Amino acid sequence: MAAVLACGEGAVLSHHSAAALWELLRPIEDAIHVSVPTAAGIRKRRGIHLHRCPALFTSAEPSPSPSYLDQEGRGRRSLTTRRHNIPVTTIQRTIDDLDGTVPPYLLRRAKRQAELKNVRLEGGEGRRARSDLEEDFFTLVRLHRFPLPETNVKIDRWEVDFLWRAQLLVVEIDSFLYHRGSIAFHADHDRDLDLRQLGYTVLRYSERQLEDEPDRIAADVAAALAP
Repeated sequence: MAAVLACGEGAVLSHHSAAALWELLRPIEDAIHVSVPTAAGIRKRRGIHLHRCPALFTSAEPSPSPSYLDQEGRGRRSLTTRRHNIPVTTIQRTIDDLDGTVPPYLLRRAKRQAELKNVRLEGGEGRRARSDLEEDFFTLVRLHRFPLPETNVKIDRWEVDFLWRAQLLVVEIDSFLYHRGSIAFHADHDRDLDLRQLGYTVLRYSERQLEDEPDRIAADVAAALAP
């Protein structure tokens, strides 16, 4: 609040400082990020990372919710609101500000936390493509010097993500985009049961685990590959 007040009328908490306030990300040890609805006229202040943003929608009253649309029906989205009485960018605007200013994995984490808060984000279809997940897993494989697996291999009636044929090991990476809904849920379990009955070990990891716990995944795969 002190940082926002120091930057004058219309100033709001923004970027990863706003993400921390919204509990989308853990606080990052850095200057506090504040955005102001002007292109000039405010001097820099120690300990504050100032963003000049004339596009910020300002009014006498901030938006009453993170995804507020104005009541006159024009569809103009307010970019600011309050949380714990602190002026702050809305969750959508915060996500937009994070894009390109934090590492991609933090952006994905913030989007995931927004979804858990039942905030419908614009461009939600922009989650990682399947090829991106595969490349992340291959990076882990190369980092730990595992034998390279085959990818997208057909076993019986199923196509699996990764296969170590000699070890009869299958690894599946589940993303929310490709594994949501009851049909995908039941198909995954049918696949795992069929593969186990064929003699394969099936390891299944989530997109979140791949992002947040790569060392645990590596240890699990290493144990399964061990003679």
